[in-house]
Amino acid sequence: MSDPTSGTTVAEPSSGAGRHLGWALVLISIAQLMVVLDASIANIALPYIGTDLDINEANLTWIVTGYSLAFGGLLLLGGRLGDLYGRRRIFMTGLVVFAVASLLGGFATNEPLLLGARGLQGLGAALASPAALALITTTFPAGPKRNRAFAVYAAMSGAGAAVGLILGGWLTGLDSVFGVDSLFGTDLNGWRLTFLINVPIGIAAALLAPRFLPESESHPGQLDVPGALAGTLGLLALVFGFTRAGEEAHGWGAPSTIASLAAGVVLLAVFAVVESRVSHPLLPVRIFQNRTRATSFAVMMLIPAAMFAMFYFLSLFIQQVVGYSPLRTGFAFLPFSLGIVAGAGLSSNLVNRIDARYIAGTGTLLAAGALFGFSRLSVDDSVGALLTAADGHVGADINYWTSLFPFIVLMAFGMGLTFVPMTLTAVHHVRAEDSGIGSGVLNTMQQVGGALGLAILSTVSLHFATRTGDDLAPQLAQATGGQATPEQIGYLTFVGSFTDGATAAFLTGAGMILIGSLLIWTLLNVKHTELATDGPEGGGHVG
Repeated sequence: MSDPTSGTTVAEPSSGAGRHLGWALVLISIAQLMVVLDASIANIALPYIGTDLDINEANLTWIVTGYSLAFGGLLLLGGRLGDLYGRRRIFMTGLVVFAVASLLGGFATNEPLLLGARGLQGLGAALASPAALALITTTFPAGPKRNRAFAVYAAMSGAGAAVGLILGGWLTGLDSVFGVDSLFGTDLNGWRLTFLINVPIGIAAALLAPRFLPESESHPGQLDVPGALAGTLGLLALVFGFTRAGEEAHGWGAPSTIASLAAGVVLLAVFAVVESRVSHPLLPVRIFQNRTRATSFAVMMLIPAAMFAMFYFLSLFIQQVVGYSPLRTGFAFLPFSLGIVAGAGLSSNLVNRIDARYIAGTGTLLAAGALFGFSRLSVDDSVGALLTAADGHVGADINYWTSLFPFIVLMAFGMGLTFVPMTLTAVHHVRAEDSGIGSGVLNTMQQVGGALGLAILSTVSLHFATRTGDDLAPQLAQATGGQATPEQIGYLTFVGSFTDGATAAFLTGAGMILIGSLLIWTLLNVKHTELATDGPEGGGHVG
């Protein structure tokens, strides 16, 4: 509809949106869960993939990184395609591409094929994810129904990483499916199932989409090809550089890291110039002209950065220092899934009566408190403890229920309170023809923020762990009288120094969330009554 005072078009539900809203939300949620959990589901399977396909440790990380690169780099393009050619159509296309890529990955027989499949999965996710978020905006009417839909979407987005760890741990341990241990001459090893499980889910969701999801209107315009190339390549270079910076083998000073980050900055500068001059830009400047929306984008870059890093460091700590098995590690994160669902459900009800600032501000403070709690974890990393502990698991006496569980739940609940109002404010009052790109920007902020956060916190962790390890390694060598191999000394040094690095990363992550919280409390001034409508914005800040 149009703002009679400014002529600005704002998003409104498509015709027929009142039908099958429950099933529409199920389809969108399943798609989002599949996209998000695929970033973590393969983590636990990495050692098995490396052994089966003979992939060295350095290249093994690209199974995760390749997906994130393609996903993060192509999100803006995926969002714009949905605006131009119909969001349901692009949503279905993304699901099919994701399913086909998962099939290729599940039957991959060599490293290039598997890495190519992961990149293709990232493309499918980049098409489906912004379309899914935009479909909520255009399918569900503003108010309680849309708030509940965003609560479910936020819960799927937040719980996906935890569900991925649980599902990955379980599937990796399987040797067959319903008694079938091979298909098309390929052994159905557990790691292959982490890919193949997506195939029936993705295809079924794509086939059901025309029945339950209304198609959005196609909006006039041309695809900004120069902007698409500059923006996509710039984001790819930036995410690649941040990822490289967080790797121990490279770091911030590596030539490849510096060159990639510099190329990303230059390409994004070219992108900005192109966007200011073309008639149908890939990323309209008006998306950022609303202060509430710009604040939401900034916060949604900082918060996931700390959350994804929490999963990374805590999962390693639980396995390497405490000694949990992969499956037990996955279940250790199960309360996170439950907590974020509870937090999202509560915030979806509160946002109808309380301004988003107070809900998201409280949520970020809770999350920062949780990370501070994790930063207080400590183990006996003395030489004697390392040499006498079974397999070096010096944290075996850490009590899960008192040292980990409370902070996992607190983090999850805080994220649930934060994600719903921040998602609402990030896409509220975006013009109908910009809903896809607005959703794409939000998803891009999360992906780039996750890569940047992990790179920064990995650097912090590496600095403190190296400092501890440099003192510990010669002490271990002396204590063992030269009887231990360099590999054994290296492993014990890693276990003994990891906690210092991880706790420093947790503390830094808490600081990142506090910065986001400060932005919320000082700049997010949208009223809850305004979020309940699709009418004109108050205060003249029309986006």
